[in-house]
Amino acid sequence: MVVANRYITIKTQIDGEPKESDFELRTLALDISVDPGSNDIIVKNLYVSIDPYQLNRMKSFSSSQKAIGFAAAITPGETIDAYGVAKVVASGNPEFEKDDLVVGLITWGEYSVLKEGSMFRKLDPLGFPLSYQLGILGFSGLTAYGGFFEVCKPKKGEKVFVSAASGSVGNLVGQYAKLFGCYVVGCAGTKEKVALLKEKLGFDDAFNYKEEADLKSTLKKCFPDGIDIYFDNVGAEMLEAAVSNMNTFGRVAVCGVISEYTDAGKRAAPDMLDVIYKRIKIQGFLAADQMIVYSDFLSTTTDHLRTGKLHAIEDISHGLESVPSAFIGLFCGHNTGKKIVKIADE
Repeated sequence: MVVANRYITIKTQIDGEPKESDFELRTLALDISVDPGSNDIIVKNLYVSIDPYQLNRMKSFSSSQKAIGFAAAITPGETIDAYGVAKVVASGNPEFEKDDLVVGLITWGEYSVLKEGSMFRKLDPLGFPLSYQLGILGFSGLTAYGGFFEVCKPKKGEKVFVSAASGSVGNLVGQYAKLFGCYVVGCAGTKEKVALLKEKLGFDDAFNYKEEADLKSTLKKCFPDGIDIYFDNVGAEMLEAAVSNMNTFGRVAVCGVISEYTDAGKRAAPDMLDVIYKRIKIQGFLAADQMIVYSDFLSTTTDHLRTGKLHAIEDISHGLESVPSAFIGLFCGHNTGKKIVKIADE
């Protein structure tokens, strides 16, 4: 059986802020049957993760493109792979049957062909919504958990600052830190997001960075005794302000630098004398580095979800056509929590 498979692609490389005109919806005929002897699996895409790092793949050049396979450059016109949840419609792989659920690298499209050796696995929803596999039980959750516990090495009672704290990773870092017994402050870009952090997610304090003219002074007020841990999602001026307020032996986990993704002229320049004399550790990391704690992450997180101690914050758009606007919204602060597009009904 042949279907018309619609998918989203880029028209050309994107070296600034993404715009709707940078994307297009294409259609390609796809035979959703599997040839005898093939190990291919054909799936219908249900949910797809929308992530900022994809913009670096769309650029003419980014150092990230050579660093790891999943950050490889995207060629205009080709399908864009992304983490997602899908349902098997045909399978040549004996381990997968029709209607099995899978999670892994699919595409910004309606159907995907999964080749042997690509990253996907059979999915057990564990009693939770399928969308959780892309956020709190997926790479966002693993990034937050591994980044906080493995990179930051927290101690109970330490003071933690989280930037982009209402985003897919930041909100979970704050929640893990509070459950662990830390004092936590986050920043976000609207008063509604600030209220969410304080009133629902249990942050000790939060502020709207867009309303603060002097970030160093703001952080001094929030942390009169200094910052022990900074979980950085934005880079630039926020990193500089955090380092200037850090305590001796402070730790900075560099998860993302979203302020630089759309503005190549923005660069963080923390006071290196502070870094040296305060013996501050600054470490970049990727979610893939944290697979060593995956089992601990999954058991801890599911336990906290079931007892209501952790909240899954999701921002779900509907329909393949909404993928470009959902992606663009990441760089305008439109999302709250994990941004996901629902491609089809379960």
